[in-house]
Formats: sequence, structure tokens, C-alpha cells
Amino acid sequence: MKRTIRVTGTGKLSLKADTVRLSIELIDKDMEYEAVIRHTAAHSQEVREAFEKLGFEGSELKTLSFRVDTEYEGYQDPEDNAWKQRFIGYRAVHAMKVEFSRERDILGDVLTAVSQLSGKPEFHIEYTVKDTEAAKQELLKKAVQDARKKAEIIAEAAYVALKEILSIDYSFGDTSFVVRPVNRIAEAKMAYGAVMEDSLDLDIEPEDIKVEDTVTVVWKIE
Repeated sequence: MKRTIRVTGTGKLSLKADTVRLSIELIDKDMEYEAVIRHTAAHSQEVREAFEKLGFEGSELKTLSFRVDTEYEGYQDPEDNAWKQRFIGYRAVHAMKVEFSRERDILGDVLTAVSQLSGKPEFHIEYTVKDTEAAKQELLKKAVQDARKKAEIIAEAAYVALKEILSIDYSFGDTSFVVRPVNRIAEAKMAYGAVMEDSLDLDIEPEDIKVEDTVTVVWKIE
């Protein structure tokens, strides 16, 4: 039977957010399918034109999803007192996002423009890092290094020697490289409150993005 040592290492990173991500959701309702599509198309075009005026390319505004659902409501039929459902219209939802560097320093202008849209979109703000792949690679490297360090300490304490690696068990999870410093209630007030005529002066300094991941390594020992 092989003598082995199995160690789990943890990699941790603290990253400065360098990118702003604004998610926008347009919601339109109408009794007619064609009408709700027209409304959504018009409001979507209004969003694109607003961002183009701020210097964004059309390709920078990405569609995350688009759907049209039927809506019903329950009611009690006065004739037989039975609870039934009736059709109350169509609901279209167009979700979009735009990302831009914090160095552009235009968040205030962006939120002002969004507040002035006739479609009254819902939105929220996140801060993230542009190069998440590099961050994932660095996180994995640190996890392996931590596993090695722990294994060497254990081996020394147990008077055994580490030999070759027999296996590495790693499954990268859905690590979230985002922070959300702006409360959604405040965002809703900006979205549905009074229209802002002047650019909003925002001084937001998001906290560092803290992420971690693990890897399990098995060494042969003698």
C-alpha cells in the first residue's frame, strides 16, 4: 500500500476593482403582443442613443437576455364563486449591460443619462476586474503553493520525505469577481425619482475584491 499525504491548499487574492459594470433592465407591458415589442424596441433604441451620446460604441452595450411572457391574474367569478384566471397582457423584459474602465470617470454622466430615459429602466452597479482570467490563474497558483507549503511542514514534523505528486484534485467554482458598494434602494430612487438635469457627482471608492479557491494535492511519501 502506498504511503501518501493529502493536503488542501487555499489561494487568496485581494484585487483593486478597475471596471464598472452597469446592468439595465427594461420592462414593458401591453395587451397586444406587437405593441409590447414596439415599446421595447423604442426604449432599447433610446438607451443605445443615450450611451452613444456619452461616447460609447454601439457594440459596448450588450444584450444579456430578452423575453416576452404572458401575464394572468386570479379572480373570483361572481356567477359561481369559483377562482379563475384571466389574461391581462404581455410583459417584455430586455436586460442589458455595459462595462467601462473606472479611469473614464463618467459614472455620474451615465447615471444621469439613465435617469432621463422615458422607459424608466431598473439598474444596478457593480465593480469588477477586467482580466478575470489572469486573476483565476494567480489564484490557482497561490492555492498550489499553499498546498506545497503545508505538505512540507507536515512531512518535516512527521519525519517523512515528499516524493512525486500522485494526483491533483481541482474544480474551479463560480467565483464572483464583483463588489456592490451602491445600495439598490438608492439606485431605485435614482431610477424612479426626479429626473436629474445635471451630471451626478459620485465619489465611490469600492472595497477590494476578495476571492479564494482551493486545490487538493496528494504526494507520495517515504
